[in-house]
Amino acid sequence: MYCGDSHGTDIEHFWPKTPYPERMFRWPNLLLCCSECGRFKGNVFPLDAGAQPLLVDPSEVNPWDFIDFNPDTCTFVARYDLATEAPSARGAKTVDLLQLDRREALEAGYRKTHRRILALFERALQQSDVDPDALCQDLSEADDHGLLGWYLTGTGQHLSPFREIRAKHPKAWDVCVAALT
Repeated sequence: MYCGDSHGTDIEHFWPKTPYPERMFRWPNLLLCCSECGRFKGNVFPLDAGAQPLLVDPSEVNPWDFIDFNPDTCTFVARYDLATEAPSARGAKTVDLLQLDRREALEAGYRKTHRRILALFERALQQSDVDPDALCQDLSEADDHGLLGWYLTGTGQHLSPFREIRAKHPKAWDVCVAALT
């Protein structure tokens, strides 16, 4: 769930069991994650000065508010926060702890998914009319790594060719945002 890999096999305790046993069996504390993310996280659970988690809980917040996808390197990075003029602290801690910016297997998967999604958007851009439902279905099938949120509601929506799709086919874009995010 943290890395977006569709092969989540472990139940992760967002608030670790040992220091927070009172949260152990609460449903909101149980997340599906891949074994690698679970191994990196372990019992590490950084808190800010107000005792709030510095890790992004993808079941509670939109991860794309804190994390960006870098289409050039096909890795995750902390999203730049304009209010603080610095990378998001929660995004930076999540990316660093879970090594989302330096896992080769993830990078290879993100690269394949990025290419598939990019090709679908480029094809739609060449069409004079786009069937929104068909585009949504194709995008959903192409997204093995949970990247659609970045393209549709995150930083990706402001980059080419996604910006052009929004302008040329606004109805299809809106349908995809509503259906896929």
